[in-house]
Amino acid sequence: MKIEHIQSKEAPAPGGSYSHGVVANGFLYTCGMGPIDPATGKIVDGGIAEQTRQTLKNLKAILDSKGAKFENVVKVTTHLQEVNRDFKGYDEVYREFFTAPFPVRTTVGSDLINILVEIDFVVAL
Repeated sequence: MKIEHIQSKEAPAPGGSYSHGVVANGFLYTCGMGPIDPATGKIVDGGIAEQTRQTLKNLKAILDSKGAKFENVVKVTTHLQEVNRDFKGYDEVYREFFTAPFPVRTTVGSDLINILVEIDFVVAL
């Protein structure tokens, strides 16, 4: 099996030992991406809406590197620091990027470090 590792110059540099994405068996698996501004390397100002929007823009940069679109996303996993407080605001921004029929999605509460949201995708290529 051929495996291709993806690094996008348009997404924030990884903060550890990982690739932005890996392509295997016709699918792109992205890393968990957060609300980092790729130009500054800093967490974007604002609440869940601003952080979700930046996170999805960062994931779009990874999609773009393989010529994929949001319509190709088959699975979304989202971690929210404060699920009860932030789910509605997160979902409103999510709908700016995704339209029906939506990919499958899992949203969980997680202990995130200094951010409100982290998202990863599985993408059919």
